[in-house]
Amino acid sequence: MVEPFQEFDLSEEIKELKRGGGLQAARNAKTLVKKADLRIVLTALKANARVHEHQVNATVAIHTVAGHTRIHAGDREVDLPAGHLLVLEKDLAHDVEAVTDSVFLLTIAWPNGGNA
Repeated sequence: MVEPFQEFDLSEEIKELKRGGGLQAARNAKTLVKKADLRIVLTALKANARVHEHQVNATVAIHTVAGHTRIHAGDREVDLPAGHLLVLEKDLAHDVEAVTDSVFLLTIAWPNGGNA
């Protein structure tokens, strides 16, 4: 049975991610929510590591929880220090670079349960 809501303590999730090698490896991630229309992934990146350019057929939100990330999308570069949030339209190619050791939440929302 699926719970009607899910709650996460991000501080504890980050500790667990780091214990699992989160900042010893260049990149470590943990999927917190995986549904047909929504995915939320907590990702740790070591300074200077990068999630290479990619695009998703969905709206994407990147929220830096700790550290400082930089997003390259199209011809723009957006700095996202801790506490900042960036929303990207679907199909916009982008990459994520860690300026310092960083943790961010990646949220992907597909319209119509991914059947758009």
